[in-house]
Amino acid sequence: MRLCRFDDNRLGVVRGAPDALVVHDVTGILEALPAFRYPLPDHDPLIAALPDLRSRIEAMADAATAIPLAGLRLLPPVASPRKIVAAPVNYRLHHEEALADDTIHHSTNILPIDKAGLFLKATSSLIGASDPVVIRFPEARNDHEIELVAVIGARANRVSRHEALSYVAGYAIGLDMTVRGTQERSMRKSCDSYTVLGPWLVTADEIPNPSALDLHLLVNGETRQQTSTANLLRDVAELIEKASAFYTLMPGDLLFTGTPEGVAPVKPGDVMTARITGIGQMEIAVR
Repeated sequence: MRLCRFDDNRLGVVRGAPDALVVHDVTGILEALPAFRYPLPDHDPLIAALPDLRSRIEAMADAATAIPLAGLRLLPPVASPRKIVAAPVNYRLHHEEALADDTIHHSTNILPIDKAGLFLKATSSLIGASDPVVIRFPEARNDHEIELVAVIGARANRVSRHEALSYVAGYAIGLDMTVRGTQERSMRKSCDSYTVLGPWLVTADEIPNPSALDLHLLVNGETRQQTSTANLLRDVAELIEKASAFYTLMPGDLLFTGTPEGVAPVKPGDVMTARITGIGQMEIAVR
């Protein structure tokens, strides 16, 4: 199942062939979510309830009128992630290019992922597939980084890699936009609009092997990044194990798994096209 959020916080199921995608509005299912008063929950309520609501969502989609996807404004498929966890230099060739290019490393210590660990991004940086990335510091180098994103579906605390994938609700395409410089990594990657998630969430049952997906990023039609998640140094299960050893992962938390080689700058007026097999494609404007 492919779940999207669109327009005025509506919920939809995406169906159809890639050249004829439609959305079935299932916003009514949100009435089944618990009502919260302050303090707000520490997780995304829809993602937490998804296993219980899935059959009702699918039945509602079957009965709903199909709306053409074209023309809808796609929001981030997860409304309220409490944490955005990200993996640095998790492809060998990207690690090598970062070490070799001083406009990437800026004389900072680029450690391999086993030594660097993971980092966090601000949730305020999150946008969906229909919104533009707005360059915050045009005088600096601002790079694209395509990544597979795992959406956590259940509370995960100190889980082993052997059980880790059972904690995944689904997957999406991510762009981890980056200002190059000497500041801490989490600061340079947390500008408003520098975390793109979309175009929708594909439930985990449709992607039984997240280590066999092709990634492809183009800028203005020119290929910049292309690889397979088979080349990840630490796969999704290992990343969940590592992250949950340090902090409890909650439903709706996002795990950006790292970007391959080919990172390069973008400028206002560019259009980034990001594709991952099994998920889909999204086009993101740069402003």
